[in-house]
Amino acid sequence: MARSKGRLYACIALIVLFCVIVVSVCISQFTRRGCPKDSFSHGAVAADTGTCSQIGRDMLQKGGSAVDGAIAALVCTSLLNPQSMSLGGGAIFTVMDSAGKVKIINARERVPGKYNADTLKSCPNPPRFVAVAPSPTGVWIGIPGELRGYEEAHRLYGKLPWATLFQPSIKLARQGFPIPKILGQYLPLIPSNESQPLRELFSDENGNLLQTGDIVKFEKLADTLETIAKRGADVFYIGKIAEDLVRDIQEAGGAVTLEDLASYRTTVSDAWTIPLGEYQMYSAPPPGGGNILNFILNIMKGYDLKPTSLRGEQKSLFYHRYIEALKFANGLKKYSNDPVYSANITKYSFADHIRSLISDKMSHEPQYYDMTPFLESMGTTHVSVLAQDGSAVSVTSSINHLFGSRVLSTSTGVILNSQLCDFCERVDRLVAGDQPPSSMAPTVLKSKSKVLVIGSTGGSMITTGMASAIMNNLWLGKSLKEAIAAPVLYVDSENAVKFESNFDKDVIEDLKTLGQIHKPTRKFFNVVNAVEKEGGCISAVSDARKMGKAVGY
Repeated sequence: MARSKGRLYACIALIVLFCVIVVSVCISQFTRRGCPKDSFSHGAVAADTGTCSQIGRDMLQKGGSAVDGAIAALVCTSLLNPQSMSLGGGAIFTVMDSAGKVKIINARERVPGKYNADTLKSCPNPPRFVAVAPSPTGVWIGIPGELRGYEEAHRLYGKLPWATLFQPSIKLARQGFPIPKILGQYLPLIPSNESQPLRELFSDENGNLLQTGDIVKFEKLADTLETIAKRGADVFYIGKIAEDLVRDIQEAGGAVTLEDLASYRTTVSDAWTIPLGEYQMYSAPPPGGGNILNFILNIMKGYDLKPTSLRGEQKSLFYHRYIEALKFANGLKKYSNDPVYSANITKYSFADHIRSLISDKMSHEPQYYDMTPFLESMGTTHVSVLAQDGSAVSVTSSINHLFGSRVLSTSTGVILNSQLCDFCERVDRLVAGDQPPSSMAPTVLKSKSKVLVIGSTGGSMITTGMASAIMNNLWLGKSLKEAIAAPVLYVDSENAVKFESNFDKDVIEDLKTLGQIHKPTRKFFNVVNAVEKEGGCISAVSDARKMGKAVGY
């Protein structure tokens, strides 16, 4: 009798389990029914290239965390877009765990202990946009923090073995791969006189610069990555690799020492959590640029934006107000590394005050916005990841200018940053251990029904790219893809407005009548990569401006 009851209970349990599975599948299918065709149900990665997005996605499918996917995608990006990032740079992670708690991992570069006191005398004068680091290039190299950032993120949130995250990129570096179109466009910017090792890396046996589609190998970097994969991040900061790296940096005129590398530490902190309407915005405090981004969004939120804001006369008024907000933001950049001041500018009351200073009828002279010249630069990458358990990573990595300092460590295969240049026009003197201010603003936005993981690249254009995409997506009725693709504008350090080539020409003319100064430009560098989840639908977009492709499952 007992056996019969046991069998009966077992059968009932199996039936209940079967019903639960059927109901779960039905709910999932019902939820997915309204999703766009190109959406995903489990997770996604948006990196600068389809190859790196796929490598990150593969980590998620292996049971890896969002951090695992992000690190693998970043290591890959150091190969396919080495003009944008490297192990010789630095990064800022915004990480949300599956419970919704958000932390910031700050692995930004630092000023060397024995920095050259005359470094800032080499800053461009007058300040202007520069795509490549000014000469002499070696003096701008800060202590790299990139790999320590990976190490700390993996220690806190990683699930897969450390070595697993490096294997796909080691294989790519050894076997070689066709030079992507974006990288091919920037190779001619490597001068032959002062960047010979870097130029040789991208040259054939006859000394001719490689072109798009040609096969390039990073064999020395593959050796370094393999050692790091086997022995951990310490080998980059202590030991033979560190010795080789320091020797190459100092031969190029840099000040980084073995003591600097050995003493480098990341910082882990709570994210700045700032209300933004129905959303909570999680972003990085200084040296990150989340404060300036939030300031702009708070100003614009006060105008009650909706899809009709982009119709008729309202469209020109919207962009005029946005330009004015960007001008005030430029005036605040000189204070952006001050944590107390930065906290104040994220308050609604401050945004309300600045909004009251914006006239719908006219623009003003630069002094009205407290603007001072600042150095504009670019050369960054961003990865956004959303995993099946709801955890997310928004991480921005940079070497500052294109190819950073253009100093290649021939012993390690690592390209070094030019981040000390970010202190130009921001401070009177360098201080050992300080981190340069940055526009990097890896961000997670969360409401009751939606999560948006977003970030941008493009140096000074990061804020513009992110603000435009966020407003378009959250308030102006555009899908994530439409929001990122929408033409952008940028206000430079001289109070002039630059418009992307496909920007509405009628709006440009209207803005001129309001006193906005138009300055033509050939290229925009803002590149937004983002993943969002709404209901059961996950959408992921890698910006077409860098020919990226997001991948999910």
